[in-house]
Amino acid sequence: MSILAILEKNNRETLAAAQDLGKQLNLPVNAAIFKPDVPQAKLEKVYHLRHELLNEYTADGYTAALEALIRKVQPTVVLFPHTYQVRDYAPKLATRLNRELISDVVQLKGETMVRQLFQGKLNADYTLKGEAPHLASIQAGAYSADQIEPGTPTPEIFEPELTASMIRTKPQPPFREAQRAVDLTAADKIVSVGRGIKEESNIALIENLAKAMGAEIAASRPICDNNWLPMERQVGSSGQTVAPKLYLAIGISGAIQHLVGMKGAKTIVAINKDPHAPIFEVADYGIAGDLFEVVPALIEELNR
Repeated sequence: MSILAILEKNNRETLAAAQDLGKQLNLPVNAAIFKPDVPQAKLEKVYHLRHELLNEYTADGYTAALEALIRKVQPTVVLFPHTYQVRDYAPKLATRLNRELISDVVQLKGETMVRQLFQGKLNADYTLKGEAPHLASIQAGAYSADQIEPGTPTPEIFEPELTASMIRTKPQPPFREAQRAVDLTAADKIVSVGRGIKEESNIALIENLAKAMGAEIAASRPICDNNWLPMERQVGSSGQTVAPKLYLAIGISGAIQHLVGMKGAKTIVAINKDPHAPIFEVADYGIAGDLFEVVPALIEELNR
């Protein structure tokens, strides 16, 4: 009985989720990697899946290799990052194991996994029942890599029995999103605006604040859907995921789709006239007030 985290390079949030679940269920945590990129984390074992047919990604190869590892290790729960690559092979793997895959999980509560429905308007609890293993993918931003408990594990080589006949597809270049003119992930300071700005003409006020702060401007989805700011400025589950030193959320209520894109920020400041807005639950500092009064005052003080 254990937790098995399937890791991808530059993705450690799933490892944080696995360690958290391991503590809740009092189970050891293992990890599986396809590249010699051993995570510096407290783990019982790290399995390095190695075979010449795994040097390049294919859904057939990854599915066969992970099926073999899972049948050997017999974990209780298998966690994946919710990436494009996982979405390609994980349903195939779940079918191969005759199990269901709970995708895009935002919270792990013991034997209950939480995912969202209707664009975040409802939370659904999925209770783990039946025989292990239970498979789930973790939504980006649901956990922070900063939560990982450090350690120095020694990798164990796992060489699955693969043959060329198992690989029915040719390796293709990895999926890449369209090149963005603005890379918000590199910004130290971000000023983000939501539907509380009311009208497109009021965006200029936020742009002035961003200029005074030397910050990039960003937005929640409704702003970009209305073409008040370009889509490349959107932060959230369907936009960019950012982790600046300072994130100033203005007129943003705090829907989960937006929170998963920005809650990795080191310091979050929220301005919203609704004192009960969900954004205040994640904010380090909050101003419950009218943004049309607060923002001009901030600009005046910054310019001074």
